[in-house]
Amino acid sequence: MEATTGMRLQKFLSAAGVCSRRKGEEFIRNGRVTVNGEVIVELGTQVDPQKDRVCFDGRPVTDERKPVYIALNKPVGYVTSCRHPGEKIVLDLVDIPRRVYPVGRLDKDSIGLLLLTSDGQLHQRLSHPSFDHEKEYEVTVARPISRGALQKIGDGMLLMGTRTRPAQVTRITARRFTVILQEGRNRQIRRMVSKVGNQVTRLQRNRIANIKLGGLPPGKWRYLSRAEEKVLLEML
Repeated sequence: MEATTGMRLQKFLSAAGVCSRRKGEEFIRNGRVTVNGEVIVELGTQVDPQKDRVCFDGRPVTDERKPVYIALNKPVGYVTSCRHPGEKIVLDLVDIPRRVYPVGRLDKDSIGLLLLTSDGQLHQRLSHPSFDHEKEYEVTVARPISRGALQKIGDGMLLMGTRTRPAQVTRITARRFTVILQEGRNRQIRRMVSKVGNQVTRLQRNRIANIKLGGLPPGKWRYLSRAEEKVLLEML
């Protein structure tokens, strides 16, 4: 395996609370530790805790001292909640031994990018409506949508007694468009589309602030890169 920058594998095991460094060396020599699916027996191996997947006896290991930041591609049918009896929840899709929380919401019928983290401060700031960060969606509607309807969505409209903030709206096809919001009211896009006489048939979130969904398959997740973390935390 090609060495990566970061910390020695036995030090990482110790920092994560698995064992002492000396015991970690023994576990590595005995072939009980894998990095990105490959058994490691070389004690000098370096790992990057933010990028490399380390397992001990087949179980994922994470550094408990460092917050975890995850991007998930939420499929249809999952509820953005830590607990919801009788429903599938997004935490069922994330197989790490750390307690993480979804940031904000994405309704059950919507798909796309959802952030999860163990960082309480980040969770609170990103979830608060006063924090100005963009969220980009791709919207498909039941019938062709007019230029005037798109303009109304972009200009803002009254929803439940208060006016929505202006949004960036770009047409893709007769029934598809993107919209960039800087707020996150409950089912906001669906309500706005309904108000202009149409209906959302597919709603996918493609971006939150600087984090993009990219080619992440539905139901899969990844750790944020160091560059993504840096930009996101600087925004706070």
